[in-house]
Amino acid sequence: MKQTYYRLCISGVLAALVFAATTLLRIPSHMGYIHVGDAFIYLAACMLPHPHAAAVGAVGAALADVLSGYPIWAPGSAVIKAAAVFFFTARRDKLLCPRNLLGLLPSFAVCIGGYYVYEALITSNWVAPLAGLLPSLMQCVASAVVFVLLAAALDRLKLKKHL
Repeated sequence: MKQTYYRLCISGVLAALVFAATTLLRIPSHMGYIHVGDAFIYLAACMLPHPHAAAVGAVGAALADVLSGYPIWAPGSAVIKAAAVFFFTARRDKLLCPRNLLGLLPSFAVCIGGYYVYEALITSNWVAPLAGLLPSLMQCVASAVVFVLLAAALDRLKLKKHL
């Protein structure tokens, strides 16, 4: 029972970090903005079981969309960010293990492809969303860099032993 409350608390803190990194640390672009909130979704996926990590991604990203003035993106973000966590593992001694580094690649594909399909569905246009592929890739790469730096720092602090 204590473990469940602990995981819920960690999930809430990470969802808040996803929200904050998405809304406060953003770079405007012609397609909206680029943020590093995904870095905290990746961290959640490396620290928590998949259902908790999926909730972190869904809640944090959807709240950021709704409260930033982009509510039409919230349903897509919730599904896409929840799906992005399933390529990582929390069952290793370190956050930055080979599987979690390789997990970035299919996660990129889910995020980039997911937003492309979602935008195509809401606009009924399969050509116009192609313009958003490069900003989506830039966002994924920026989040990956922040994730690697944070995970390396947290591994040096031996965070996984305290979870």
